Amino acid sequence: MLSQRWRWLLVIVIIFCLNSLRILAQDTSTNLLPASSGNPLTAGRLGITHIASAETPPDDRRYENALRLGANWNRFPLYWNRVEVAPGEYDWSDYDRVIADHVRFGMQMNIVLLGVPSFYQEEKLFSGLTETTFADGSDRPKAQVIINPANPWANFVYEAVNRYGTNGTLAQQNGWQPGQLTIVWEVWNEPDYKGFWEGRVQDYARLLKVGYLAAHHADPNAQVMFGGLLYNTADNWLARVLAIYSGDPLAEENNYFMDMVAVHSYSYPWRSGWLVLYVRDTLRAYGLRRPIWLNETGVPIWDDYPGPVWATSVQQRVNMASAQQQAWFLIQSAAYAWAQGADRIFYHQLYDDCGDQPAGTDFPPHQGELCTEGQICSGSTFGLYRNNADSICFSQHPNPGTPRPTAQAFRLLADVFANGDFGRGDIERINGVTIITFERPATQELIHVIWNRLFEANTHTIIGSRPSARLYSLEAAPQPLAPDNRGNYVVNLQPALPDNYTTLEDGDTTAIGGAPIIVVEAMTGELPIQPASPVVVAVNPATPIPVAPDAAPTVIIESQLTPIPTQAVLPPPPLPIVSDDATPPTTSMEALPEVSSAVFAVRWNGDDASGIEKFIIWMRINGGEWQPWLETARNEAYFSGTPGNRYEFAAWALDYAGNWSTNIDLNPQAQTQVQ
Repeated sequence: MLSQRWRWLLVIVIIFCLNSLRILAQDTSTNLLPASSGNPLTAGRLGITHIASAETPPDDRRYENALRLGANWNRFPLYWNRVEVAPGEYDWSDYDRVIADHVRFGMQMNIVLLGVPSFYQEEKLFSGLTETTFADGSDRPKAQVIINPANPWANFVYEAVNRYGTNGTLAQQNGWQPGQLTIVWEVWNEPDYKGFWEGRVQDYARLLKVGYLAAHHADPNAQVMFGGLLYNTADNWLARVLAIYSGDPLAEENNYFMDMVAVHSYSYPWRSGWLVLYVRDTLRAYGLRRPIWLNETGVPIWDDYPGPVWATSVQQRVNMASAQQQAWFLIQSAAYAWAQGADRIFYHQLYDDCGDQPAGTDFPPHQGELCTEGQICSGSTFGLYRNNADSICFSQHPNPGTPRPTAQAFRLLADVFANGDFGRGDIERINGVTIITFERPATQELIHVIWNRLFEANTHTIIGSRPSARLYSLEAAPQPLAPDNRGNYVVNLQPALPDNYTTLEDGDTTAIGGAPIIVVEAMTGELPIQPASPVVVAVNPATPIPVAPDAAPTVIIESQLTPIPTQAVLPPPPLPIVSDDATPPTTSMEALPEVSSAVFAVRWNGDDASGIEKFIIWMRINGGEWQPWLETARNEAYFSGTPGNRYEFAAWALDYAGNWSTNIDLNPQAQTQVQ
């Protein structure tokens, strides 16, 4: 049987062939934002949530610890109800301080606009949203028109962006130069989750449209994001909003009211890539391309305070992991998301803070004896760092303020992926091993992220295409990797461990694989030299990550943005592809010899008028079930087989118009026997 993912893919193939509509394609470059102008060791494609916010008083430790790990972005909320203290009266003082601190540390911001002042609240929504955006009675931007005073949301967004825009009031007051202040404005958080948005899809479509128009009226260079989607139901909010905009005469000239889209993925690394792919295909169905951000990803742990360290059953640890698995999760989640084209990735979060508990929640470490009726006896343990001893929540860890293994995983991602661009990756799952390979053209490097999905130790052979390689892991410092006598690189992989995720894809026995390793194949054997920095310091994986010295007391954020769904539900397929090219591509494979050695080359091709965007190469062993081997834009790969087995291959193709090849029966297109 095909897995749930591939059953959806079969449906998508059929739906994409309908092609009954056409909407003018919009193309937005993924390079909308400048690279960090701060420390060169920070990674422009990596961020952390809740590094600092208006809910925390000034504390340089938070910025310094984030920068030590290589983070370049912070995601935090800007609450409407906090700044508009009376109708039309704003107090920006707390956020002025936060914005200025970010500029001081060279950190870029993903700011979430949400919250409703009590004097605007109505049942499920707030007053004035259906009023026109502009005072001339229209939603059409004009140079001299002002924002409609009868639309409070439009006025709030305009005032926020006018104050904090690239050339806004605060930038002018402080004499900031272009590039010093970078903000992406996110319109609400998880609108597809009723814990944050109780309105209808139509209401959110209106919220996003008005927010986009008001933001761009205040700052033509503003970047506006579709609120991060949780996808914890079978409802595709993005597709439904786009369906509304497809009938809006202003949508095309206003970039469909969005500059990028965000998703949230927790506990299951594979799902991070799936959601990015799913959003990309949904956008493609409307002829759109937008940067896609995974701006929340993480998994809480159970085996460290304030988690439920006493928990023994899967029911008590649902969708939780050990501290060791949390570190593995981050690397695997990032690799999957980048492989499917994610533009930015944010880990949730820097400290445990108060999690989903009220401010002031605290208790000493215990073994379950405090879990009496009505008492809070555990908290969400997402933090890269444990809370400090002066925190107002969960302050009693015996090693306060120290980094967890996930901090080292974040730093490892920054070290490997910070410098030089890389495209989408090739995903290979074979013999219980997942391999995701990226190409970095500027340095002629191949980056392989590899982990084991089996509960026993495993090995993997990389067919060497570069003269040297280096090995990165969470256990040791980077080291050269010697090739075998055939020029290939053989790596040993630790076993996966059972976890507590409740909805797995067919073929997965655990959501989080074993300890990942990263192999970088290079044209030279020299390891890169990290430039010196007064803030970000090189970290030896064998030693603890340094913690900033004590400074001002830390007050923890009273409420976090994201609850963790108890079950992840895959969304339905997108709406039909919209394109002039309605003809599916065709695929072919180069014939293989009747008998092959253990390692052999597999080659394929595709033909289509609009060009081939990617292939999915299927494989089966000894006539068994078909399983996906590669997802790639290339036309060749080396396969490592086992003597005595017969291998068959088939290729699917996706063209740039969004059409899939129709050979869904998966008849063998090439086959060979390994001896």
